[in-house]
Amino acid sequence: MALSSTLPDLKKFVVDEGHGVKGVSELNLKILPELFIQPVERRLDMSKVLQDELIQVIDISDSEDPQVIKSVCDAAEKLGFFQIVNHGVPLSIIESVKEATDKFFGLSSEEKKKYLSRNTPSKNVRYLTSFSPEVDKAYEWKDQLSCFYVSDEETLKFWPSVCKHEALEYLKTCDSVIKTLIKILITGLGIPNLNDTYESLFMGSKRINLNYYPVCPNPELSIGVGGHSDASTLTVLLQDQIGGLYVRKQDSDWWIHVPPVKESLTINIGDAFQIMSNGRYKSVEHIVVANAHENRISVPVFVNPRPSDVIGPLPEVMNSGEKALYKQVLYSDYVKHFLRKSTDGKGTVDFAMI
Repeated sequence: MALSSTLPDLKKFVVDEGHGVKGVSELNLKILPELFIQPVERRLDMSKVLQDELIQVIDISDSEDPQVIKSVCDAAEKLGFFQIVNHGVPLSIIESVKEATDKFFGLSSEEKKKYLSRNTPSKNVRYLTSFSPEVDKAYEWKDQLSCFYVSDEETLKFWPSVCKHEALEYLKTCDSVIKTLIKILITGLGIPNLNDTYESLFMGSKRINLNYYPVCPNPELSIGVGGHSDASTLTVLLQDQIGGLYVRKQDSDWWIHVPPVKESLTINIGDAFQIMSNGRYKSVEHIVVANAHENRISVPVFVNPRPSDVIGPLPEVMNSGEKALYKQVLYSDYVKHFLRKSTDGKGTVDFAMI
């Protein structure tokens, strides 16, 4: 297939016609199109990666063990990222949702195009390329299907048939580990119980994304996802064995690789939890690189307050008399601010700062 190198034609091919980055990758181009070439400051400088530092891997099989609680809370405070094993999500369900992700992105562009924002049967289901193709000046090297969970009924009616059952099963199976982690983390904030009010506040809404990062001709010039922090309470990430996720070490220019660990899930604190913990738990910048050798998939579950919730430092956190760092904000306003621009490191959280 011949493809004009002019920007409007390429955008039409990628976005309007539903081919996505996968379609560009399959053209076997030798040189990365200009649309995907990132400014130097947005790329990951591999000389800034700490080779000897590792993300902590925590066995949470006994979630009431004081040492487990300490490990999780320490990781949330110091790096904002950790990996968990013995989490209770069956390997069969993990493999099933990974296979379903491959199946969705293996669909024809005509089929995937049905879920573009202008065509989608539900505003809660969207197929797109890059983070925000309407505003991104240089596109990220990623396609994604993003599904906001409303109900089982809506899921089965509107999510793509090739992946809806597997994505829903995975999402529901993650509920138990999500609740366990939130119970641990609020214990570290001096909140003894996850009551109904707080359960709704921390995990009242959920979104699952199926991400696809195809082989890139010049990965050093591009990025899979630009540096950003998540707007969530916390994020549960399932990544395959390819690797490519890097986390910025707090208050530095250094980065740490998050290597794939068999049967693990990667957990990171989101902006909402940073705000509600008054900065004790850290939502940190992370980035995904492109690669020239293998297609990569990942499946993040974003655990969020409800759009109608107001978030701010929790009363229990402020009991000691510490000064509030963040104001009370409507969560839907925070998310709108997050989505209306390109990825910008930790810039989004400034929206909530006093």
